[in-house]
Amino acid sequence: MELVRRKFCLLAGYTIHELTWCRSEFTESSNERETMKGSKTASIAGWVLSGLLALFLIVASAMGKFTEWEGKAELFQKMGFTNELMMKIGIVEVAITVLFLIPRTSFVGAILLTGYLGGAIVTHLRVNDSIVFPVIIGVVVWVALGLRCPTIFTLAFAPADLKK
Repeated sequence: MELVRRKFCLLAGYTIHELTWCRSEFTESSNERETMKGSKTASIAGWVLSGLLALFLIVASAMGKFTEWEGKAELFQKMGFTNELMMKIGIVEVAITVLFLIPRTSFVGAILLTGYLGGAIVTHLRVNDSIVFPVIIGVVVWVALGLRCPTIFTLAFAPADLKK
């Protein structure tokens, strides 16, 4: 548990000297332990959101890259991609989504999904399509992870004066 705290503290931008303060912030008294664990309802909501997100990314989005359908080549050509490249992008999408679903790798998976969706946003901007959907999916990734692991919200919304 101490190693996890240390990693989160370093990810949050604390220096090695500030780790003592960060450790004290995450001291596990009975009340704080409940706060850090979050509520069971929030955890369930996070897993439901994660499942729906994975379902969309793997079934709706990635499968469209793997299967043949009318207009596929023209759509990908409009975006500037070949069918072979979109197949590889679909494999990356599935792999990153699986990383996001595994609790031990979910933080790295969320970071990689954010980068992947950033590429989707750039692609949509290049062809003058709406970017609303990839942005919403990106926000849902982090909300779902924050509900599953409340430490994410704690680190994201810590007061700025405490991070020097």
